[in-house]
Amino acid sequence: MDTKALRQKILDLAIRGKLVPQDPSDEPASVLLDRIRAEKQQMVKEGKLKAKDIKNDSVIFKGEDNLHYEKFADGTVECIEDEIPFDVPENWAWCRMETICPYGSCEKVDAKTIKNNEWILELEDIEKDTGVILYFVSKSQRNSISVKHRFDKGQLLYSKLRPYLNKVVIAPKPGYCTSEILPLTFYGNIVPKYMQIFLMSETFLAYVNMISYGVKMPRLGTDDGKRVLISIPPITEQRRIFEKVDELLDKISIVNEEIIALNESVEIIKSKILDLAVCGKLVPQDPTDEPASVLLERIRAEKEELIKQGKIKRDKVESVIFKGEDNSYYEKMTDGTIKNIDSEIPFAIPDHWIWTRLTTITNGIFAGGDRPNTFSATKTNECPFPIFSNGVTDEGLYGFCDKARVDKPSITISARGTIGYTCIRREPFTPIVRLITITPSSSILIDYLYYVFLALLETGTGSSTPQLTVPNITGKLIPLPPKNEQGRITDYIKNVFEFSDNVKASLE
Repeated sequence: MDTKALRQKILDLAIRGKLVPQDPSDEPASVLLDRIRAEKQQMVKEGKLKAKDIKNDSVIFKGEDNLHYEKFADGTVECIEDEIPFDVPENWAWCRMETICPYGSCEKVDAKTIKNNEWILELEDIEKDTGVILYFVSKSQRNSISVKHRFDKGQLLYSKLRPYLNKVVIAPKPGYCTSEILPLTFYGNIVPKYMQIFLMSETFLAYVNMISYGVKMPRLGTDDGKRVLISIPPITEQRRIFEKVDELLDKISIVNEEIIALNESVEIIKSKILDLAVCGKLVPQDPTDEPASVLLERIRAEKEELIKQGKIKRDKVESVIFKGEDNSYYEKMTDGTIKNIDSEIPFAIPDHWIWTRLTTITNGIFAGGDRPNTFSATKTNECPFPIFSNGVTDEGLYGFCDKARVDKPSITISARGTIGYTCIRREPFTPIVRLITITPSSSILIDYLYYVFLALLETGTGSSTPQLTVPNITGKLIPLPPKNEQGRITDYIKNVFEFSDNVKASLE
């Protein structure tokens, strides 16, 4: 379920007059707008407004031809049918923002004059798309030196910077905000909560995204803000609309929380499945299975043959891990030395499993290097082999080259950036940028080894997670079951993961 799209659908219905029924006894919005224009004329007479503040006020109406027209203060009339985004009910009306709001006009305050305990609202304090204030921070808690805008309780606060983030809130108390936020006041008792709904709607977002200026930091200009068309319902319907919207959005929030919780539960289940798998507790053991110790001997023989053929080099740190008579784990190195490694063993495994180092069960572990000289951003006849780098997008696909460095099914692990991100590569490819490639022995099921990495490798992004290196990967301890059990484990995990992914997909 796409709760964001559902939220936007509710807002869209609200501003089109399709969310709550119209009441024929409501005073028409046209009368409200006439009263607002008269109110502003009186404010000019009283010196509360200047003549220039109302010179662009206009009246939007439907002509006998059923088209929309706009009449300006100088008496000129223009057809604006191509500007009207949708039809509204008969007792609604269209107007420009500047008719109902002194858009862009607000009280500027030097930050030095603001008391330390007073609230200062910054853009990062507002959650995008929801109208929720995440943090309340006083002046003493942030180093505020720039000019601020003062606002009152109940005022609508609109972020003109990066308007696509959709940060529009109702002030729960008085305070001050960055100059990138405009406190808006409305004439004629226009309901701020209704205007919040309109300014957060797809209709308004489409308008501001089309005309906002600035490539990296787009802003809605004041003149453009004044000219935006607003669909205005009767005052009483405005109240019914925002009450209904609040009711529905509360229900959506509950649904969204349940979806988040369910997604988290799915991930917990997948993690638990992996934990059980590598501990030998996921599927029952079969006493007729060939023991893992015999499998390991076959792997060693396979490697010896490849060494003789010159296809791989002998591992200088090859070792054998075994249990002593004291039930402790020991590791015998190629030079004959033996050491107790009980402190390294992370958990118990079944009797017919064994512990081994990753390097023992693989035919190659290396880190990718520079981009090949022959390179294409897209697949071509000359460059048919994929190049992979550290990254998650498209499983790290970087481009294509003319020769594959790896021609056997392998596993790659991101060594930096998206550290620990693991993929199975079944087709020939070339790794670059320190992407670690692991080619397992043909006697090891690559899917099983992949799940071991998912269970045992720490993942993360950024500088807080140490980078992976070939030396600390080669020495990784791997719990090795019999080959038949590897198959039963991978089949079980695939079935559970497929079901889990289907559950998550059904929630999107």
